[in-house]
Amino acid sequence: MTIFEALRISHDRQREYIDAVLLTKGDSEERRKSYQRLKDELLAHETAEERHFYIPLMAHDNGVDLSRHAIAEHHEMDELLEKLDEIEMSSSSWLTTARELGDKVLHHLEEEERRFFQMAGKLLSDAQKTELAGLYNREFEQLLDAG
Repeated sequence: MTIFEALRISHDRQREYIDAVLLTKGDSEERRKSYQRLKDELLAHETAEERHFYIPLMAHDNGVDLSRHAIAEHHEMDELLEKLDEIEMSSSSWLTTARELGDKVLHHLEEEERRFFQMAGKLLSDAQKTELAGLYNREFEQLLDAG
């Protein structure tokens, strides 16, 4: 497995979890569980991804701006998660903010898969792609279990 395949597995779950959250209504058990699952996935993914994908890319001149951009988008998503944590789940503004988060995440995933992965594919060796996948998967699972 390469780092790209490992990241896509989480990307697919993120898309599924966003859809599930946006289908919920009010301050329900379903909304709380769906949101927590999405939040846990996002936080574990971004931490492991930054350490085992973006930081290694920063070792290459062509990877610095790309990595900074992606990490800045992670920060924007974190801010939306914090905002969601502060809003009553039964409020219409909660769903509006959840949609904003969903749009931000989907944009980020699309950009990574269509642009960043192609550039990174040229910068990382085959051995690095495999090694980073293992490191990413281990940390991701540890973070998810701890969350």
